[in-house]
Amino acid sequence: MSLLTAFRPEEVELSLAELARRTGLAKTTAHRLLRELTAWDLVERTPGGVRLGMRLFELGSLVPRQRGLREAAAPFLADLFEATHETVHLAILDGVEVVYVQKLDSRRGPKLPSRVGGRLPAHCTGVGKALLAFAPQARVDAVLATGLRRRAPRTVVAPGLLRQELAEIHDRGVAMEHEESTVGITCVAAPVLDTDGFALAAVSITGWVNRLEPARFAPAVRTAALGISRTLRGGR
Repeated sequence: MSLLTAFRPEEVELSLAELARRTGLAKTTAHRLLRELTAWDLVERTPGGVRLGMRLFELGSLVPRQRGLREAAAPFLADLFEATHETVHLAILDGVEVVYVQKLDSRRGPKLPSRVGGRLPAHCTGVGKALLAFAPQARVDAVLATGLRRRAPRTVVAPGLLRQELAEIHDRGVAMEHEESTVGITCVAAPVLDTDGFALAAVSITGWVNRLEPARFAPAVRTAALGISRTLRGGR
């Protein structure tokens, strides 16, 4: 796992020496483990070193939570994308971070730090705040306990202010983010709820702050989230 998780999103391959350095493993140990991982197609040899293998992608696509959610959400995300022509996200909460399970990129939108399988702090993203507003209190407490790190000048880092905002999001049913995760972008998100009213996931659209009006698109985002919720609950 240390070897597999040593790769970063922008890296296609790593050398044996770099993998040994990042993991703290001896080169001989890293070489032996990589040979075993290669036999399972979890990594592939390249002229310059090693890259992640296709078997990892195959395994990732079998994760029940992600697969079922993506299948249920697919038509609603496609409709939302066609209606808004903005970048559409579908994310879940994992610990104190959000994990993006689907992303439909807009050609006219900004370059965003999000990616399928990527993570961002929950407290400063639209999807994250939508998820936290409809999460058990213990989950919110855990996020606050880790500290609210500032990612951009407008990131909310005061626990009291975040709690107040989450309460407001719960009342209106949508979350909005204005340059809190990335300068220049804005976002509107809505939760996908289970039968108990807790968030299973969140849907959002993201675009340039000087062009996208979150309040204007909030009904469309909420409609998509409600549609996914009903599908996951079997139409209830």
